[in-house]
This record gives sequence, C-alpha cells and structure tokens, in this order.
Amino acid sequence: MTQKLAIHGGTKLRTKPFPSRGLIGVEEKNAVMKLFDDAIASGNAFGYNGAPEKQYEQDFAAYMGGGFADAVNSGTNALFCALGALELDAFSEIIVPPITDPGGVMPVIYVGCVPVVADADPRSYNLCAETIAPLINERTRAIVVAHIAGDAVEMEPIMALAKKHSLYVVEDCAQSHGTSYHGQRTGTIGHIAAFSTMFGKHHCTGGQGGIVYTRDEKLHWQGRRFADRGKPFGIENAAGNVRAAINCNLSDLGAVIGSVQVKKLPGITAGRQRVGEAIKAAFADNPAIQVGWQPANSVSSYWFLRMTVNPKALPCSKTDFCAALAAEGIPVNPSYRHIPCEAPWFKNKNTFGKSGFPWNCADYKGPKDPQYSIVNAIKAAENNFNIAVHENYTDQDTQDIIDAINKVLAGI
Repeated sequence: MTQKLAIHGGTKLRTKPFPSRGLIGVEEKNAVMKLFDDAIASGNAFGYNGAPEKQYEQDFAAYMGGGFADAVNSGTNALFCALGALELDAFSEIIVPPITDPGGVMPVIYVGCVPVVADADPRSYNLCAETIAPLINERTRAIVVAHIAGDAVEMEPIMALAKKHSLYVVEDCAQSHGTSYHGQRTGTIGHIAAFSTMFGKHHCTGGQGGIVYTRDEKLHWQGRRFADRGKPFGIENAAGNVRAAINCNLSDLGAVIGSVQVKKLPGITAGRQRVGEAIKAAFADNPAIQVGWQPANSVSSYWFLRMTVNPKALPCSKTDFCAALAAEGIPVNPSYRHIPCEAPWFKNKNTFGKSGFPWNCADYKGPKDPQYSIVNAIKAAENNFNIAVHENYTDQDTQDIIDAINKVLAGI
C-alpha cells in the first residue's frame, strides 16, 4: 500500500537529523597546538612560507601523484593566481563556465582579461567542447573548466580543442577533490588547476584557503611569483620584485590543518563515493529520476549529489517533488542556479567604477557588452536538483534517501 506523504500529513520517513561531517578532529587540534607551542617556546610568531606551508604543499602534491603546489588564502585567489601564472596580455579572452561560484569568473577581470561564457553540456552543470568551440577566436587565450558537484568535465575533447588552438586549460577543482577521469585526477589534466580548501570542501585548511597545482614547473614559478607580490621565486640574481601582484599567501596555521586534512582525503572521497554510487545504482533504470549524467570512465567525488528529473516521466513538477522530499526529512536543494553572468555585476559591467572595464576599453576589440547564450545552463538548473551528502553518512542514511525518493515517486 502506498504510504501517505509527510507533506500531505503522513508520517515523516526520516525523523532524526542526518549526521554532521566531523571534518575537524583532535588530529587537527594537536597539530595547531604544536604550532602554538613551538611559537611560544621560540618567541617567534608563526607566519607564512614556513616549514608547515612547504610540508602541506609537498603533501598535496604527493596526493596528486607529483607536481607542484602553492598554498594560497582562498579558492577564488587560487583561480586568480592560476590565471596570473599564464601571464596573458590584457584584454585576452578567457572562456569560462556557465554554472559556477562567482569566484570562478571574477578573477578573469582582475587579471585584466575578458570572461566569455560558454553554455553547459545539456547533460550536466558543466561546460563541454561543443559549447566552447564556437566561442574561440583570435582573442581567445585560455579556457577555465569547473568540475561542478564533483562530476568531471568531459576533458578529452576540450584538451584536443585547446591543443588545436594553442590555448591554456585551467581546471577549477574547488568541488572535485579526488574526482577521477579516465584514470587521472581532476587537476592533473589541464595545464594548471585551482582548488578551494574552505571549510565546506572535501578537505580544508580552516575557514578559507586554496591551492594552485600544476605539473608544469615554469607555470608553478610564475604562479608563485604572482601569489606573493612578484617576489623572484625561481629566479637567480633578481634586483627586486619582478612583476606587479598582490599577497595571496596561506598562513602556516592553515597549512598545518591542511597537512592533517590531506591525509584524510582518500577516506573522505571514498566515503562520499560509497554514498553517491549506491544512490546512482538504485535509480539507474528509473524513468523519472536518476543521479545526473557523468562522463564514461569517471568517478565523481560527490561534493553534492546532482539528481536529474525527466519532466515527462515525473508525476508532478520538480518544485513539488523537492518539497515533498524535504518534508520526508531529506536535505534537498531544489535549484542550483549559480550562473554568474545573470548577476548584476556581470550584466551591468560593475567592475572598476563606471569604466565598464574590460569591455568598454578602446584596446579591447571584442563586443562592448557581455555576450552569452546559456539556454542549456538554465535548462540544467530547471531539470536538476541537489541532495546534500558527505562521507559520514551511514548505509542506513543512504538507504533513507533512496526510500524517501521512492516513497515520493509512488505517492505524489
């Protein structure tokens, strides 16, 4: 017999709260206390670019299978420094994702370049080669890809497109720590990558933080200089700071937390994948609702669970379905319309005073108003919703999500 839905006065399926993550533990506390104890004993305050930061960078690079890491003070600044490492001419065009955090687009402006928005892959929140290709012209110098929700972008066609046109590819991995694509970790596929390590991500360095990662040593040194006021890292006999830049350093306090956290990261991603893959399997053949499409030979790290609805098969609107699911006690976000080009700052060119920079500048030869077509991105926001998941969910927590979805599908 069909159960009466909680939204219609029935018994709520999930009556107790879902577990908290418990991301920070005694290990992080002990590492921080040792840093304080060492500072007190020596009489010298801890700062940045010290042994703890170098250790964290080594630990993260080792997790990524080698390469170079530079710890910075936010995910936004990680992207800013990754772009700065490219040393592009002002007014270069950089293709950016349609659905991302505002900090996934704004840094383009602050390296003096022009963001050009690509539409989404019709199957996901992410962009794809088919939506990027029509935007490439003589002004294009780089592509930023963001692996939203921990779901990998289809990278092979994008890398082929970039090679054909001699473009850099910057991976925004803020939401994809531990995601794999064709056996490679996201962040190792493009030329350089940016990670966020704020408190809500897969692993953290405290309240805020980020990492610039690359396997290209030249880009690494260029990025380090850009992240610390142009200091001549990697250059011998420099007379002083070698380029204009700002201070984006992570502190040693954040770094000691990061070193503990990155050791937990394999377990964190494995736990999220256990939950996400179980729910994906449960609805693999469901005509109305499924875990969102992911590229073949990829494994999501599930920063959240993206669920795709088929409006023709769903017996109600997505809004009503999500309301009924929330009433059953499931942590659901009915809309993820994080589309920066819809925001006033982008549409109205609110960047540097009333200058309209960079679009209005005479030296920029492209359109004087931001151009974008985001039909697929809007459709993705309309046809997907998100469920919060994390590594501390038990098998019973996972089963409750599955049971609640099935209950709503049967009773709506």
